[in-house]
Amino acid sequence: MLILLHEKVKTMADYNDISIKTLESFEHIRQRPGMYIGKLGDGSAHDDGIYVLLKEVIDNSIDEFMSGHGKTIEVTIKENKVSVRDYGRGIPLGKMVDCVSRINTGGKFNEGTGYGASIGMNGVGVKAVTALSSYFRVQSVVDGKQKVAEFARGQKTLEENITKSTEPNGTFISFIPDSTLFENFHWYTEYVETMMWNYAYLNKGLSIVLNGRKFASKNGLLDLINNKVGDDGLYAPIYLQEDDFECAMVHTSGKYGQEYYSFVNSQNTTQGGTHEQAFREAVVKTVRDFYKRDFDPNDVRNSIVAAFSIKVKDPIFESQTKTKLGSQYMSPGGQTVRNYINDMVGRLLDKYLHIHNDVSDSLLKKILESEKERKEIASIKKSSKEVQKKVSLHNRKLRDCRYHFNTKDERRLETTIFITEGDSASGSITSSRDPGTQAVFSLRGKSLNVYKNRNNKSVIYANEELSLLQAALNIEDGIEGLRYNNIVIATDADDDGMHIRLLLLTFFLQFFPDVIKAGHIYILQTPLFRVRNKQKTIYCYTPEERVEALKELGQKAEITRFKGLGEISTHEFKDFIGKSMRLDPVVLEKGVNVNKLLEFYMGDNTPDRQQFIMENLREEIDEPEEEVA
Repeated sequence: MLILLHEKVKTMADYNDISIKTLESFEHIRQRPGMYIGKLGDGSAHDDGIYVLLKEVIDNSIDEFMSGHGKTIEVTIKENKVSVRDYGRGIPLGKMVDCVSRINTGGKFNEGTGYGASIGMNGVGVKAVTALSSYFRVQSVVDGKQKVAEFARGQKTLEENITKSTEPNGTFISFIPDSTLFENFHWYTEYVETMMWNYAYLNKGLSIVLNGRKFASKNGLLDLINNKVGDDGLYAPIYLQEDDFECAMVHTSGKYGQEYYSFVNSQNTTQGGTHEQAFREAVVKTVRDFYKRDFDPNDVRNSIVAAFSIKVKDPIFESQTKTKLGSQYMSPGGQTVRNYINDMVGRLLDKYLHIHNDVSDSLLKKILESEKERKEIASIKKSSKEVQKKVSLHNRKLRDCRYHFNTKDERRLETTIFITEGDSASGSITSSRDPGTQAVFSLRGKSLNVYKNRNNKSVIYANEELSLLQAALNIEDGIEGLRYNNIVIATDADDDGMHIRLLLLTFFLQFFPDVIKAGHIYILQTPLFRVRNKQKTIYCYTPEERVEALKELGQKAEITRFKGLGEISTHEFKDFIGKSMRLDPVVLEKGVNVNKLLEFYMGDNTPDRQQFIMENLREEIDEPEEEVA
């Protein structure tokens, strides 16, 4: 007791003027990067920090295009280095260094600079790129003159004097994310291309060239919907546009899920916000009024794919990453976002349905089908009281974490749930995890093949394990309440593990496709081999990595072959689900037909599938569990 009291007094005495520290802008960004770019990550997730850095640079080029300057943006990604060249007005040369290095400095605070409804309004974005890059170079060309400066981790390393230039006006920025912060990072082509397409859809007349490939759109959000849906739409997509509002939407032949692609000033608000909530409500209200029937909202929105964009003066986002709109008004003192969207959707959609009878007939048929199934499921849920009681009272399959994605906690983006097979693997991950942000859900083995019951969602409620999984994720009524940002399938890398992966992916694709399409599903990579000598241990994820490890450690190094997650010790597992965790994102290729995909892999065994298996069959020879070469 006396020792504790002494320590407390000592601690209080140490807290004085010297304890107070003021961080410079770049120091604060590097010490608290989450405030500026969300999470760090290695690039395997679509919301990892490296993509936010790229977005912050391109956003400035988009703002130039929106203000009428520069119709082409060139983006190059070579290995880890990114370069972005626009042909706008260029950054004023005298203030160029300040614009990329001093927070709260920029040209969008003044009314007379030509920026209207811009993306970046806080004077922070590109400064975060400067601070979090091991190499950053900016070149601005303005009316025959240019200036160049370079930085490393926020510190200026070069500033050239203003010189003459024959290049066209514009800004040229290159950067390499700091590998000490973004460990083992890599760029996923699918994520970068999606970003480029979104910019193109929202800015008709703009051309973006990514590594020589051109991204441009003639029909705006209508092109987005057609590319997402392909031939799966029940009717020709609805397209609405007026003033600062643009919308395209369609219902698909899929039975479940809702997809919304919302944008504010060309910013993809992946976490929604006031505008997305207003849009969802406006669609339901307009449809109810048109058919003069009080439909359940879920029946109206079931299997909808919609994209809409609004332009807001001085938007307020809930974080620097700008993924969720917090603005209540279209402009300071102006019309509310809710009233604006209600007015636009109400007038334009009602008019469209009155003109296009084929669309209104197809939509009504779809709503009635959803209504019928919902009532059938409600009846089954009522008769399955015992399963539902277990789900609601105690989910014994779940080892939960403290923080969750559907809250406003600052660690929400880190939240992860591992879906494992068997108690052995679950025990290893549970003992190694971060209980603050990592949860574990344990399967007892192979789950049900839900494709055989694809026309009836009631199969979930009749199956205890699927009911418990649905409840753990909180996705019964859609992904708005999703409790974990990352859903990681962690199964053994053998035939049984692969089969379980396929069964789980079928479950999500069949009944909750928006979870996959929103980028929340991943496959955990775990090492196949451990190669070690007395000085060093290397974990290898492929046979090729094992060969390289033997070259480094010598041919006499000890090799262990991991055949299952349960064989990996708890202290080793910490390395595989921590900062250096390797994840493979589950991404649907553009225009893929989910129904045909599932029918091929999970339907009846057909000659085509047999031929596919024969052509892709691999013969693997297991290594001995331990060998000393």
